[in-house]
Amino acid sequence: MGDHMAETVMDRDDQDTVLLMNDVSKAFHQGDRVIQVLKDVSVKIKKGELVALVGPSGSGKTTLLNIAGILEKPDSGQVTIAGKATHRLNDKETSVLRRDSIGFVFQFHRLLPEFSALENIIIPQIMNRLSRHVAEDRAEQLLDMIGLSERRHHRPGQLSGGEQQRVAIARAVANVPSLLLADEPTGNLDPDTAAGVFKHLVAILRSTGTAALLVTHNMELAKSLDRVLTIRKGELVG
Repeated sequence: MGDHMAETVMDRDDQDTVLLMNDVSKAFHQGDRVIQVLKDVSVKIKKGELVALVGPSGSGKTTLLNIAGILEKPDSGQVTIAGKATHRLNDKETSVLRRDSIGFVFQFHRLLPEFSALENIIIPQIMNRLSRHVAEDRAEQLLDMIGLSERRHHRPGQLSGGEQQRVAIARAVANVPSLLLADEPTGNLDPDTAAGVFKHLVAILRSTGTAALLVTHNMELAKSLDRVLTIRKGELVG
């Protein structure tokens, strides 16, 4: 009975785990030099959990994020996303997992300049095989959540930096990913605008139950999340 209960709890725990990184290491080669960027890093993030990743420049934050998003492969260790062991996937399966389960927000919004805010949020949904009608409804809801309904038909060049980044956030969660990865999503904004954008980001993540790993230099913003991970010289500390 006790073993059965322990197994049930373990299974439930596994189902709740969105990102699992076990002993991940990564090195880069520069001529004869070997630069160890990550050293046996292990991270576990559960459904709905918002985790900040902080550390000095060059500490390995972006590399960790890229490996978590299966944009780079680790030299050793394993990464599991939404229950799927990524090292067992071929290129096509990796692309499908990334498309269906992971959303990305970068420091620079990377919106398509020739399309409106609404269209920028619709396009990734249509690429994910949703109908135009469903995609547009979802985009309208997200624009309302980030306070930009009245700017829906404006192109990125007609929006402020903060507004553009809010649209980028809405686009990243449009397909309801299991995991959102954000690399300094407010790093290019002034403090007041950054705080507002971060607030909208957290509100959307909370409402959708999306797990997130957010890289930031802003400790005040980091401490507003569920946990803070600190990385130094490629190792998680504290």
